[in-house]
Amino acid sequence: MPADPDDEVLYSAAAGVARATINRPERRNAMSWGVIRGLRQAVARAADDPGVRVLVLTGAGDKAFSAGADLGGMADHEPGFAAIHDARGELAGLFDDMWTMGKPTLARVQGWAMAGGLGLALACDLVVASDKARFGAPEIDVGLWPYMVTVPLMRSMPPKKALELMLTGRVVDAAEADRLGFVTRVVPHAELDHAVDELATTLAAKSPAAMRLGRGAFYAVWDMTAADALPYLHAMLTVTANTEDAAEGIAAFMEKRPPRWTGR
Repeated sequence: MPADPDDEVLYSAAAGVARATINRPERRNAMSWGVIRGLRQAVARAADDPGVRVLVLTGAGDKAFSAGADLGGMADHEPGFAAIHDARGELAGLFDDMWTMGKPTLARVQGWAMAGGLGLALACDLVVASDKARFGAPEIDVGLWPYMVTVPLMRSMPPKKALELMLTGRVVDAAEADRLGFVTRVVPHAELDHAVDELATTLAAKSPAAMRLGRGAFYAVWDMTAADALPYLHAMLTVTANTEDAAEGIAAFMEKRPPRWTGR
């Protein structure tokens, strides 16, 4: 039987920040069916907890965020063509869960982020990487293609750059990832946790209502034409301006005090 996702994905939450950790360091945090289910459970748990403002995703140990799919381990449990096809859709479901959860997501990348692991990192809103991090989509080298990660890759860098990585399977270091624009920040390895904590704390301090509505609008208009997007954004401005958080934010600005957000 597949491993219990409770063992393969660790979850904790404190001070508004939830953390989901792929807990398979001996396999470079390769994604099994249990990992994907566990990550979906973690996203749902963070989304449903009003005390959580931000979700950080990472991998256990110091070598890898995630090396991608556990090809051997997944093959051990293949229950048939139709079932395996449905199971592979769980990764797409995870990406959609992340984009629609209403709270910002942050990838902490300390080492290898490969194949599906690259897709998982880039499905996050922001990516903070150690200068030791390495990124790649090497599926072509084993006769496959990074189908499921195409969307997060194309959303994170110029499409032809994404295609070049998929066609060649080459690995890029953190400096090149920064130049390509798919990481938010690169820091010295020893400073990674501080940088992640600092950014997560900054995000957690923002209005939950504005974060939920604004982030949702960002993803909603991604594939819209300008003609369709502008009326939608116009309406969302009116909705957001009428929230309790907007009223509180304006009052706090005028009164020169920190805002007290309610998330409403």
